[in-house]
Amino acid sequence: MIRVLVVDDQALVRGGVCLMLRTAGEDVVGEAPDGNQAVRLADRLRPDVILMDLRMPHMDGIEATRRILAAHPAIRILMLTTFDEDAEVYGALQAGAVGYLLKDGSPDTLIDAVRRAAHGESLLAPAVLAKVVARAVHAHRHDTADNRVAGRDDLALLSPRERQVLSLLGAGRSNAEIGAVLHLGVTTVKSHVAAVTEKLSLRNRVQAAVRAHQLGLIDDDFRPVDEQPADRPE
Repeated sequence: MIRVLVVDDQALVRGGVCLMLRTAGEDVVGEAPDGNQAVRLADRLRPDVILMDLRMPHMDGIEATRRILAAHPAIRILMLTTFDEDAEVYGALQAGAVGYLLKDGSPDTLIDAVRRAAHGESLLAPAVLAKVVARAVHAHRHDTADNRVAGRDDLALLSPRERQVLSLLGAGRSNAEIGAVLHLGVTTVKSHVAAVTEKLSLRNRVQAAVRAHQLGLIDDDFRPVDEQPADRPE
């Protein structure tokens, strides 16, 4: 059972999200109407996952996320909002959020995101992921040749299998989906993901997805350029 803190300034939204989580068998340990209370409750309750609204009075979700993770880096925070503006997406991810969901998504998507976050995965709504990647790739293409050299150096740090895992992260695949493509167990996939993020100095899977696009491992339709299993043994 996953311990979840729900943060939203609208009582009806909080109630609906809490009901969905409890119906799905998860443990809602608390609710907060603003960022200040979210910080205090996170410190006291130590939830596994926080569903965090973006725009709230007194303290917004980005600042609350920054403060919570500075004190408790193991907590996984998912932004849940009606907004998908580029600046807000980047602010949330830079603060350390592992996912960014829109409130018009389905209950199944929300529950899946909470469970994936609790197991160390990230999730962005497809429209939001597309914006994140497009902005990052656009900035990357306007950089100098130094970045092209850095990109080649990044790839050189990775084994053939790790490069494939990175490309599948760029396509938004879960650990289970990566394992199915590469014929690996989920535990092995987790080890590869951890190695990739450590070698490339990435904070989370979302940053890994962006890096995969920057390195040309993903095409414009979010498909890995090469999904063939690596020849190198595990």
